[in-house]
Amino acid sequence: MTATDPRHPAPGSRAPVTPGSSTPRRAPLGGRQGPEGSVLLGTISRMVTVTVDGREVRVPEGATILEALKREGTPAQADTPTLCWAPNMKPINACRVCMVEVEGSRVLVPSCARKIEDGMEVRTDTEKVRHSRRMVLELLASSVDMSQAGADVQRWMEEYGVDAARYGEPAPPSDDRDRRHAGHHEPVDGTVAANVAQPVKVDNDLYVRDYSRCILCYKCVKACGTDAQFTFAISAAGRGFDIRIATEFNAELPDSACVYCGNCIGVCPTGALKSVREHELRENGDWHPEQESVTTTICSFCGVGCNLELHVQRGQIVNVTSPADHSVTHGHLCIKGRFGFQHVQNLADR
Repeated sequence: MTATDPRHPAPGSRAPVTPGSSTPRRAPLGGRQGPEGSVLLGTISRMVTVTVDGREVRVPEGATILEALKREGTPAQADTPTLCWAPNMKPINACRVCMVEVEGSRVLVPSCARKIEDGMEVRTDTEKVRHSRRMVLELLASSVDMSQAGADVQRWMEEYGVDAARYGEPAPPSDDRDRRHAGHHEPVDGTVAANVAQPVKVDNDLYVRDYSRCILCYKCVKACGTDAQFTFAISAAGRGFDIRIATEFNAELPDSACVYCGNCIGVCPTGALKSVREHELRENGDWHPEQESVTTTICSFCGVGCNLELHVQRGQIVNVTSPADHSVTHGHLCIKGRFGFQHVQNLADR
């Protein structure tokens, strides 16, 4: 291309003029020049005004209440508790712990799924909201082992005064949950708290399924399905209290459609799904999260460029994740990226 080409004028010359116009073509502020002078823009949204706990904020139209709280809210408002929500997934609207009050609404609404409307008035810390969140967390903790849930979940349970013990002693573990049929229930005497306690499923070398810790947030189902992997190896089975996450025909993982990407592990909020490495360390009393460091690197197995976060305890990689805001992975990995680190561990033996 020479300097006399009209599409690329020499330095100091005038910019090209669009036919029928007397002004030079130029990309507007916020855009970038595309082919043949076209302008490529990101999503443009109208700004709307919403009142949150008496304070007016402006957010893009189409945002959810939770997005507005995290974007424009105070630290306390941004810390709205969530269990089934993740920044790299579509709203699932299952756990009901993020409920808020909206003026004119008969009932509380889930902030993770309810879209903002211009002029909406939202209240996030009323007695009604706090009571609802406490009840949800208490009912979950009375039937599910929450001891390995994330630090945020533990903090929320403390802040909201959760007392799961008031529902009674937990019922004995069951070994037949996978065989139960909808509508077939044993009578209860009310002396113990029903729960989902059951043996841990260890049927492969990469990760375990401890459904005694499952709160049915459905994040694993979505990650295995339409939100990430499109494998559809797991889904919900059963009805009522007997609902559980299961493979097709309750097959073991090696006989299912699972490709061992581990994206279900990456989104699980309670430790129901975890790597075999983490499970073994916890069972042996050798799990030390307070000594854990995280190092970001790039996966070397292929040229896609996935960011990896290496979770290291006492000089050993114990887990691998990926940032939810990474433009390549969006928090999701393949089997090599998530589990293919043993060759690094073996370096010291050479």
